[in-house]
Amino acid sequence: MGGAVGGLGGKPVLLTGATGFIGSAVVRELRRVGWFDWGPPLVVLSRSPPDWLAGSGVEVVKGDLAEPSGLRGIADGISTVIHIAAQIGGDAERCRRVNHDGTKFLLEEAEKAGIRRFLYMSTTAVYGHGPHRGISESLLAPEPVSATSLSRAHAEREVRKFGGTVLRPHLVYGPGDTWFVPGLCRLVQAVPAWIDRGAARTSVIDVDDLAGLVVRLMGLSWGKSRGAVFHANHPRPVTVREVVSTVCGELGLRLPVRNLSAEAHRARTRKVLPGLTDHQFDLLARDHWYDSERLWRRTDVDPGGGFAEKFARSAGWYRTHISPDAEEPVDIGVPET
Repeated sequence: MGGAVGGLGGKPVLLTGATGFIGSAVVRELRRVGWFDWGPPLVVLSRSPPDWLAGSGVEVVKGDLAEPSGLRGIADGISTVIHIAAQIGGDAERCRRVNHDGTKFLLEEAEKAGIRRFLYMSTTAVYGHGPHRGISESLLAPEPVSATSLSRAHAEREVRKFGGTVLRPHLVYGPGDTWFVPGLCRLVQAVPAWIDRGAARTSVIDVDDLAGLVVRLMGLSWGKSRGAVFHANHPRPVTVREVVSTVCGELGLRLPVRNLSAEAHRARTRKVLPGLTDHQFDLLARDHWYDSERLWRRTDVDPGGGFAEKFARSAGWYRTHISPDAEEPVDIGVPET
């Protein structure tokens, strides 16, 4: 990895969202590959930088993308912007200010600084309702169904117009996950039944694998990737049955013993889990898997083993950090309201 830094030229990299689920995994991956020993400096934008970040060998710039007036010149001297920060949920105005307007501000600063390397972390949630079955990036147009996804779809459009690169993961799991697996556990416990035998197929990715792809891209020349969109998932989809069986087995939860049709299951979840939206339920009831081969070929990274093998590495973290019995609104994947 130390020699694969084409396009950086020794100049710093700007990272947003470093304290979040995916962004913190990127920092971990940079540390794992020894970036802070041989790589260009890392500049991190954070609203409230925690102590661990300040002591991790990065330069911290304190600020908020929703109020960027004090961040003028943030891209000066930078080679690359890795933009992972996002507003997930909340009111439409906040989503617009952070996701669309904040991204547009960063792009304007990059333009002023003469930077062309800009990577934006989006989500397959911009596609809206499924089913989606193995569609490639060029064959499926965004049709967002929430304020969050609408603002991120608008941000994507600005990034692509600029010539930046967009990544769209689907369901992300691993250390730091507060949405996907915790929500799945509460759903299985509240309604212990398969949805149409768990036959729906879905795309997933381990957060450390996603971070590895980002770090790999940081070190590559982007001539072929400007304006491109990549699905960022493990290339092999899994069934919901495999996901549930693996999670329950690793976390000591009882497997569903009955089978219900999607309609019957949804009627029951509406009563016992009112926080679960139709869109979130749909992610487990119908196919949502995306052709993700291009990104792995572009980065020349081996995706490695399947879900069961990779989830086992994170199971200890989940046992320590989540409470499947918690009575909270259930969210599956990215919260779409």
